[in-house]
Amino acid sequence: MKTMITKAVSVLMFVAILSSCKKNNKENVPENPGNFVLAVTPAAVTGVADYLVTASSLDEGKVSIIGNGVEQDGTYRYYVTSGSKFFSMLYGRGNPGAVTVYDVKDGKLNKLSDFTAATVHAFATVNKDILMVKVPRAYAATGPTLANWYIVSTESNRQTTEGTLDAVTPSQNGEIAHFSWIKQVGNKVFAPFFSIKNNGFETDYPDFAGIAVYAYPSMQYEKTIRDTRTSFIGRYFTDGLAVVENGDTYAFSSSVAQKGGVLTSTKPSSISRIKAGTTEFDLDYLINFETASAGNVITDWLYLGQNKFVVHMEPKASKGAYNVGKTLGILDVANQTVTKVTGFPIAADIVDVTANNYSPRDGRTGYVGVNLIDGTTWVYKIDASTATATKGLKVEGGLITAIQHLK
Repeated sequence: MKTMITKAVSVLMFVAILSSCKKNNKENVPENPGNFVLAVTPAAVTGVADYLVTASSLDEGKVSIIGNGVEQDGTYRYYVTSGSKFFSMLYGRGNPGAVTVYDVKDGKLNKLSDFTAATVHAFATVNKDILMVKVPRAYAATGPTLANWYIVSTESNRQTTEGTLDAVTPSQNGEIAHFSWIKQVGNKVFAPFFSIKNNGFETDYPDFAGIAVYAYPSMQYEKTIRDTRTSFIGRYFTDGLAVVENGDTYAFSSSVAQKGGVLTSTKPSSISRIKAGTTEFDLDYLINFETASAGNVITDWLYLGQNKFVVHMEPKASKGAYNVGKTLGILDVANQTVTKVTGFPIAADIVDVTANNYSPRDGRTGYVGVNLIDGTTWVYKIDASTATATKGLKVEGGLITAIQHLK
């Protein structure tokens, strides 16, 4: 699982940085009760299971996992928030993984239940469920090549339904349609994918974007939305779709399709659109992200509301299938503009930037975690109206891997 490997490497880098720092601050930081939940990986070579800590604000103050927090069971976790519930899911390396469900009471995490669910690589809330999908990376030796899907009820906190999908049909080119993510759009499930023909994620079709459309909850395949103006949507384990307030769906492409270890797409990193109530790309809308951002590609984003995003950017010259941008920008999909964020640490000073971040969806504010080479870890507040970043909550004891808020 690429993102999990990246996480482990980042931890080791961070450990080395901490070891080289002359100052070793072991100050005991008291608990910080609140409804914000942060997942933090300890800065230790062994025993790097995440800790979950709460915070009352992301704008200021300090939290620490030293003497605080709830240790998770297992090294690699992914997190889903649904209303007042926080689901901590173990990546079981192909085996079923433990899931722990929390809410917050009096500013502290309160465990509601434990259960076991399948290990997957794409998941999202759909209605009052969590839909999870596991797509193969290779063709079946015999018979159809199938993907497995599972539904977890956020009301009963249990896996309730499962089934299979034909993993080849959506690509319409004979390759496996490997989902980059899944998203509820209206009463449908959209599954953007990159078509692959082997475990190396290689493709003979680098210059097209595909989104498989499914009915819910039956997961009956309906059609594939296609576009040849961009490469595939999203990235491995990265959500490339966002639904805005009027129901329109926007999609980003990093243009990182590959074959033989070489990037092969001829299309620019782009933003495309599917209008509300339709299942076709809007051929009158396309942002050439490389042009709009003065030479960058988009690698991730956080929707802020009111057509605005915080985007992670990487220079086109150094783009790669798994390179994550360390420079931030503000993307306005209505005005079709990209503005670089000032006040955020420069890329050379950053170990990594958190991918699982938070916004109250007010059209202005986003919170992004950053782990710095000097050994410190912070939450930065992003103001889209001024395209500026300001240092907020300080996190001690490890790397931020997720920032969420519970109602």
